[in-house]
Amino acid sequence: MDPDKQSAFAHRLAHDTQGAVLVEVTITLTLMLVFVLGSIEFLVLFYQWNAASKAVQVGARVAAVSDPVAAGLGTLSNTVLSAGFPAGSPMPTFTVTCAGSAGVCSCNGACPPGGFRYNSAAMNTIVFGRGSTSCSDASAVSNMGMCDVFSRITPANVVITYAQTGLGYAGRPGGPVPTITISLRDLPFRFVFLGGLVGLKDIDIPALQSSITAEDLSSRAPSF
Repeated sequence: MDPDKQSAFAHRLAHDTQGAVLVEVTITLTLMLVFVLGSIEFLVLFYQWNAASKAVQVGARVAAVSDPVAAGLGTLSNTVLSAGFPAGSPMPTFTVTCAGSAGVCSCNGACPPGGFRYNSAAMNTIVFGRGSTSCSDASAVSNMGMCDVFSRITPANVVITYAQTGLGYAGRPGGPVPTITISLRDLPFRFVFLGGLVGLKDIDIPALQSSITAEDLSSRAPSF
């Protein structure tokens, strides 16, 4: 190419503004899209955190009036009598933790020989609700479980702790009156938009827990 023509072509190319508006609009729309989707994503994350927080409250309420996940805990107040505690004396200290992910219960303090067996049916009642093994099918508010509030919760995400905090007594017919704490683990936030758009990885929801004082630790009406 002739040097003069080459120089003229380079000059025109350097000063050509055609398409500049399209480039500017593309950049602006991309930034606006990220901002709008990011705002929506934040609201979705806040909903997930709020739903998980409400779910642990529901789980604690259900656990307070349901068979314990630690099978046999409901009769511990009678069991301690055979260990030498006088009837009517304060319950000895104990802490029982049941993890749904492992399907086991560990016990510290006043524990029966062999500890407590993990009751999967009792855990399912807390997670899925009374008479149910799935989510979002509760026939009444009183039958709701944790996953009726937040459908991604499974027994593997739930840890329940029963701790003696001063109530009840040895030989109490209704069993001990522990403080029940429900907590969640390994439950991630899910990014709806930004995960695919900018590759954000799921992160675990911060630790959530709710505590309540147990009642009769039984799903059945008392017998007289």
